[in-house]
Amino acid sequence: MNNKEKQWVENFMAQIVAKNPNEPEFHQAVREVAESLAENIVADPALQQLKILERIAEPERVIMFRVPWLNDRGEIEINRGFRVQMNSALGPYKGGIRFHASVNLSIMKFLAFEQTFKNSLTTLPMGGGKGGSDFNPKGRSDNEVMRFCQSFITELQRHIGADTDVPAGDIGVGAREIGFMFGQYKRLRDEFTGTFTGKGLDWGGSLLRPEATGYGLCYFTQQMLATRGDSFEGKTVLVSGSGNVAQHACEKATALGAKVVTLSDSSGYIYDADGIDEEKLAYVKLLKNVYRGRIKEYCEKYPSAKYFAGERPWGVKCDIALPCATQNELNGEEAQRLIDNGCKCVAEGANMPSTPEAINIFLTNRILYAPGKASNAGGVATSGLEMSQNSMRIKWTKEEVDEKLHSIMQNIHEVCVKYGSEEDGYVNYVKGANIGGFMKVANAMIAHGCV
Repeated sequence: MNNKEKQWVENFMAQIVAKNPNEPEFHQAVREVAESLAENIVADPALQQLKILERIAEPERVIMFRVPWLNDRGEIEINRGFRVQMNSALGPYKGGIRFHASVNLSIMKFLAFEQTFKNSLTTLPMGGGKGGSDFNPKGRSDNEVMRFCQSFITELQRHIGADTDVPAGDIGVGAREIGFMFGQYKRLRDEFTGTFTGKGLDWGGSLLRPEATGYGLCYFTQQMLATRGDSFEGKTVLVSGSGNVAQHACEKATALGAKVVTLSDSSGYIYDADGIDEEKLAYVKLLKNVYRGRIKEYCEKYPSAKYFAGERPWGVKCDIALPCATQNELNGEEAQRLIDNGCKCVAEGANMPSTPEAINIFLTNRILYAPGKASNAGGVATSGLEMSQNSMRIKWTKEEVDEKLHSIMQNIHEVCVKYGSEEDGYVNYVKGANIGGFMKVANAMIAHGCV
């Protein structure tokens, strides 16, 4: 950036921080986009005059509400619910619901802001939104989770609908939670519509939706590696997290010829030098999805593996790193450790898992690095495909969905290359994803006028 562009970024961010105090995650997400777009916006008086980015950074609507519910002891508990409807220029608001103790307004706004650009990149007609609660489902009985979900959706149902806002799952919200919320929505609204995605296959869900984020991540990474004449074959891969995205990223990377050696949760990570093969991954799925256990139990089943309590896997030697846990899980020091250990490619399966310092190290060292808004867009893309199937009252085969997912991830990669290619041939995927996602939203907003 030249001095004029830097000054524009600082002036823009000063306004964002003043209007949105004490929201560090939101500030971080907006700054990354602003820095990528500075050259384009400074060079285009119309974008400045129409204040397109200023409008995108201001949610169209923020809904915050009380969620009272009864626990199994008959006691009333109170949580806080959120839905941030960020931007509907391209279609109905679309984005997940997160249940986690860390959920607050800053995190909801950063996720909704990121979702706007991610959904734009898919080329499907979806706006950006995100929701959630500071309720933590871990350790809760099925009945407690059901009562919470029913109370949560009793309020949220006023603000969502198939043509308005279509939620999905996220951290802490899987098939069980989607089922409870959809059931209560159907009961209150007396309608069976595609208002949620990630539904069960027997009642409107799409084949391949659970796998889509992890599979799409690997398809995008494949495209990145191919720009350097490389592939997953024979590579050592680090995966963080052990939930849905991590499980299916591990599955697809292994199918593509790689050896995945780590998985993690909030307590620590496991390292299996022999690789987490199909049989071992099946155990992880059982452990995490059915028994809701901790990743350290993997080492009880497979004693040759090692467990590192309170640590993250980024110090392990690897070729490819796929952070699939949560925001800001990979810092500058850990990024440098990855570089020093020979890592050539980092693609994000989680939303904003790399800190700004980490991203700077990746870009400075010119390794392949993809931000989540591009590389993990396969999940919401397949949610969009689920919406299409619901609208048409049909169901596509797994092969049909996989083909469409593969094509979408390839198209996203092409957009990133188009807008992110630098003079020396290096592809800055951060810049490419941000500009590519912004342009489509900006054009729609200009067409719609001052709304």
